[in-house]
Amino acid sequence: MNGYDFTLAGQRLSALGSGALWWPERRMLCVADLHLGKAERHARRGGAALPPYETADTLERLDADIAATGAVSVLCLGDSFDDDAAAVTLPEAARLWISRMQAGRTWVWIAGNHDPGPVELGGTHLAELPVPPLVFRHIAMPGATGEISGHYHPKARIRTRAGTLARRAFLIDGDRVVMPAYGTYTGGLDCHDRALADLMRPDALAVLTGPRALPVPMPRRAA
Repeated sequence: MNGYDFTLAGQRLSALGSGALWWPERRMLCVADLHLGKAERHARRGGAALPPYETADTLERLDADIAATGAVSVLCLGDSFDDDAAAVTLPEAARLWISRMQAGRTWVWIAGNHDPGPVELGGTHLAELPVPPLVFRHIAMPGATGEISGHYHPKARIRTRAGTLARRAFLIDGDRVVMPAYGTYTGGLDCHDRALADLMRPDALAVLTGPRALPVPMPRRAA
């Protein structure tokens, strides 16, 4: 698989190029911020029209990651839907797709700030999930260790010979991982933003997603 292998709290993990996190010892696949139904929410609230294909694209990529890893458990790390109504209006085909992916494996929905968890879709619904020595939650808590979270949708920009490369990115240091958003239509927060720069250690890495998971020192603006 295309991934960057690292350790956190003594556990071997892999940041996949798709934006999912793989914990091989537990055979657990973790994704953050699916934001399913974003196009529907925009249309419902009178926003800019978006092509209504993002839910299918996100589920297709998740299905492929499950198949590639052979995951026996899947953890969705909050903001799985763009809002509560988006979970209710999910097309029946997407509901059946999720049910098929859930079959025969453990599935956990972590509550996010956009949604409390799609309780009608099955699986386990939690505020956070401790799996010692790691803990999974939606929003990072300063001072935590062994923490894996989402929420911020980090992205990184680096300069290459071909120009500037901007991609969603994992942020990784000795205390935590902040995961990139997995959903197709999700935006991103530059990793030099104060919210992320203050959260991560000075030696943090940014692992850019894409065809090849690319680790670089976390870009920071000069003081």
